[in-house]
Amino acid sequence: MSLTPADLTSAVAGGIGASPQRPDGNLKVRGEFAYASDLWHEDMIWGATLRSPHPYARIVSVDLTEALKVPGVHAVLTHEDVPGQNRYGLEHRDQPVLAEDVVRYQGEPVALVGADHPETALRALKRIKVEYDVLTPVVDMETAADERPLHPAGNVVRHVPIRRGDQRAEAEVVVTGRYEVGMQDQAFLGPESGLAVPDEEGGVDLYIATQWLHVDQAQVAVALGLPLERVRLTLSGVGGAFGGREDLSMQVHACLLALRTGKPTKMVYNREESFYGHVHRHPAVLYYEHGADRTGRLVYVKARIFLDGGAYASSTSAVVANAATLGVGPYDVDNVTVDCWGVYTNNPPCGAMRGFGAVQAAFAYESQMDRLAEALGMDPVDVRIVNAMSEGSVMPTGQVVDSAAPVAQLLKLVKDKPMPPLPAAVDLRDMPGGVSNTTHGEGVVRGVGYAVGIKNICFSEGFDDYSTARVRLQVINGEPAASAHTAAAEVGQGLVTIMQQIVRTELGVERVTILPMDTGIGNGGSTSASRQTYVTGGAVRAACAAVREKLVKLAGGRAPVDLVDLLGDDVIDETVEWRHRATERIDPVTGQGNAHVQYGFAAHRAVVDVDVELGLVKVVELDCAQDVGKALNPQAVLGQIQGGSAQGLGLAVMEEIQLADGKVRNPSFTDYLIPTVLDMPPMSIDVLELADPHAPYGVRGVGEPPTISSTPAIVAAIRAATGLALTRVPVRPEHITGT
Repeated sequence: MSLTPADLTSAVAGGIGASPQRPDGNLKVRGEFAYASDLWHEDMIWGATLRSPHPYARIVSVDLTEALKVPGVHAVLTHEDVPGQNRYGLEHRDQPVLAEDVVRYQGEPVALVGADHPETALRALKRIKVEYDVLTPVVDMETAADERPLHPAGNVVRHVPIRRGDQRAEAEVVVTGRYEVGMQDQAFLGPESGLAVPDEEGGVDLYIATQWLHVDQAQVAVALGLPLERVRLTLSGVGGAFGGREDLSMQVHACLLALRTGKPTKMVYNREESFYGHVHRHPAVLYYEHGADRTGRLVYVKARIFLDGGAYASSTSAVVANAATLGVGPYDVDNVTVDCWGVYTNNPPCGAMRGFGAVQAAFAYESQMDRLAEALGMDPVDVRIVNAMSEGSVMPTGQVVDSAAPVAQLLKLVKDKPMPPLPAAVDLRDMPGGVSNTTHGEGVVRGVGYAVGIKNICFSEGFDDYSTARVRLQVINGEPAASAHTAAAEVGQGLVTIMQQIVRTELGVERVTILPMDTGIGNGGSTSASRQTYVTGGAVRAACAAVREKLVKLAGGRAPVDLVDLLGDDVIDETVEWRHRATERIDPVTGQGNAHVQYGFAAHRAVVDVDVELGLVKVVELDCAQDVGKALNPQAVLGQIQGGSAQGLGLAVMEEIQLADGKVRNPSFTDYLIPTVLDMPPMSIDVLELADPHAPYGVRGVGEPPTISSTPAIVAAIRAATGLALTRVPVRPEHITGT
């Protein structure tokens, strides 16, 4: 009988399929968790940033004289003090660390102050004199390509065409529409914060709340003119992210001040500065035409999509690709014509946010499916089921969906749920407007709406998407203990818990420590694209497998084996780089190619009450069905679905950064509204576990799909209640009342 790895492990509590208590849970509930804003160092100074008040202007002059006279000021810096390249960016190095001769958006950093107290730094900022020659901003995404170029190569960041089938196909029933999606903010509760500590050799240690340690490291090193090994990053406590921390904010600024002054430098944004200091969701204008036969089967889909990338590129290229390749939705369509443009404007920069291009497209194509159902006299769910893709379907890019695609099943699940009862009596808590006493039930109409969405999982188009994990196994105090080390950012999603569960399952060891995440180990990739459980989970699992192989050799054929006796004083340590299957960049002319690793699907049913006289909306129920492949942590899966649905609700009825000629009108939580516990309705959630054979444990990314289908479902329900077209989100009271 030969020894197998299974002989060396045994089932322990808290493994895959369980929902163990999160190690950070109690600390966060008690207010004892250490976030990046809690960082402290003896003799540290505080950094602050001077930002442009104009969306577009030439910088005529900058006078630092009076700022330098303020007692307690240690340094005042401009672009001339950047020792390396004064350019950074996720995909295009087009953004200055500090503005040189031009500012391209309101809030662009112009100068930095380091002082011994944050109030001192703010006083010094006010004494910096900047003379601007104000220019007329470019703000219209539809005409930006033909406007004055904001960057040398023009105002088109990327154009993605998708061409499949007969481009001249005709249909018996045709519906068209123009749709708009407003600019949504990630609205994470912990504003940007970090601490830079200089070392004695001219390097720096940066403790930062981020989503991608190694990309931050690379960009910071270039700006500082230092080799990578001289710039070390450690993840600090992150108070939410949702894409908004994937770009740099204060990273280089804090390091510049620390290296110039020789002192540890802390920076913390307030809420208003946070609105200026990170990217947002791309606003969009979308034109769609759907053609179908009399049975409701789609013959063709045509779309023109414009995405406003704002002043700098960030991840606009990838967002454009997602909006284009997923722009038809989870439906079988033989003939597709899609064009998607991402453009530069003088609006705030836009980049990654939960759903990443798929959110904007889904609002349009799901609105179109409702219009098609109305034109055909069909049930809106039935018309979707008639066209629902399944395993083996072909995407508009020509890629075959080679794992479960239970679109019809998800739709049936949400449709078959019992309806919430109508209130037996008026209770202000149940009315639109709540206890504000605006209505007692008069003018309140109920509506029901449905939507389904599709999202790619992991990075796409040939990106070298991998994660590195190091797993160590040893005996500590007479019991086997394991540790895992990665650079994958825990931003609140529960990755630390998932890694512990994987190690427990793979090594049969209950005591598992997750080491601090830093650049002392290889890249873990970004905590975005619903990828970390898939990719970093895969890396941890592979590292555990390598540890088991060494255990088998150490056992020398003996079975069963006690780990404590087998290990003794030995330490087994394995580091693995793990990659998912390869993707490819789509053809620049036809948009054809195997662009994506995997697809995730979710469906929602929304029930709303609308006061049609006042334009107030209450979401009564928001039910969801989603395929997750395998629920490694069922409780965490439910939390992700609830959280994603909440952000979709926000986009549907309240969340929007409002702009006027490129200027932000509402940079505060007083005027930028996000859903609270009082806004979130009950949710009935069905979780399918249809394993993807290509993924570790069969997992399928969970975090983004519920954000995609929740918004159009809510708006569909408002349409059902009001009979209005409602082609823009968020839906405002005046859209309902017409005033």
